Amino acid sequence: MTGKLYGVGIGPGDPELLTLKALRLIQKTKVLAYPAPDVGDSLARTIVAEHLPGGQTEYPIRIPMVTERFPAQDVYDQAAKDIAEFLDAGQDVVVLCEGDPFFYGSFMYLFGRMMERFEVEVVPGVSSLMACSAMVGAPLAARNDVMTIIPGPVDADIMKQRLRNVQAAAIIKVGRHFEKIRSILEELDLVDCARYVERATMENQKVMPLSEVGDAKAPYFSMILVHKRGEAWTL
Repeated sequence: MTGKLYGVGIGPGDPELLTLKALRLIQKTKVLAYPAPDVGDSLARTIVAEHLPGGQTEYPIRIPMVTERFPAQDVYDQAAKDIAEFLDAGQDVVVLCEGDPFFYGSFMYLFGRMMERFEVEVVPGVSSLMACSAMVGAPLAARNDVMTIIPGPVDADIMKQRLRNVQAAAIIKVGRHFEKIRSILEELDLVDCARYVERATMENQKVMPLSEVGDAKAPYFSMILVHKRGEAWTL
């Protein structure tokens, strides 16, 4: 019998924001895989480190942390081959996924390569979107608001078009696109309706109105939440 592959969401950073199911699988499964930079520690592993029982086989999926394009398909092709060896040997494998595996999560690329050959289960996690809303202390949307999610790297004209008539929006993957995003929000007179969050739920978290953010570059793990009414509960 072959093993089972689990894509396990581990939340946005706070080790206590694991689901009970995620915790059970992380502690009982003998093979643990996780994304990691080409050099340095894995954030995903760091999040769950205090919960690990020890003695597990660990497989870091090394992904170059560079701005230019790289052969990402090769990384996932190799990871799929290596993980398949564990599964063919009858061992279950947990792949740690920051946030939720299917909310812009890289696990989807392994899922697509392995779902036809192996049994795969996805375990939802607390997404960065929900975590940022909680840390800000403001609902994302209310009543019949349409919630729009916009990746920071999209073209400026596309972003402007999406935001022009927005009711509620989350701009994710802000990073080096911060100034572009802020400029668009200023043009659309939405700055006063926007809140900035970086590294939500982590020890070095920052939360503030967008209008108070300086000129410093934003990290990749940052998000801007916008609500045209300012507060979702406002009539």
